[in-house]
Amino acid sequence: MDKWSNEPWIRPNMLIVSKQKFARVSPRKLRLIASSIKKANSPEEAISYLELVPQKAAVVLAKVIKTAIANAKNNSKVEGVLKVKELQINQGPTLKRGIAVSRGRFHPIQKKTSHVTVILETEQQKDGKEVKR
Repeated sequence: MDKWSNEPWIRPNMLIVSKQKFARVSPRKLRLIASSIKKANSPEEAISYLELVPQKAAVVLAKVIKTAIANAKNNSKVEGVLKVKELQINQGPTLKRGIAVSRGRFHPIQKKTSHVTVILETEQQKDGKEVKR
């Protein structure tokens, strides 16, 4: 493959990253859902599980995983079995709001945000060739 070709360069154990920043869900709630999908073998299996979970955090995680799969197919031209290598849930900035209550007092409300990062990798056999299902 020369320097000017349009063919994508796929290396073994290639990593595909997808991020969602400033998601309006508490990181604690996202981590609860994320811990339940760590046992999933593939991202498609994780998405099918998340579609059955009623929480808002499941919708956010499913969108990020779907984006990572789309990045693998369109940007990296990966055609093989993908697996979730890493799933990071970090805390974003907190929006500070409040509500006025009796006696002229003020009760603060913290609206927390999250940063979600999903890293997928291509699955490989022991001889170095990609697995295709």
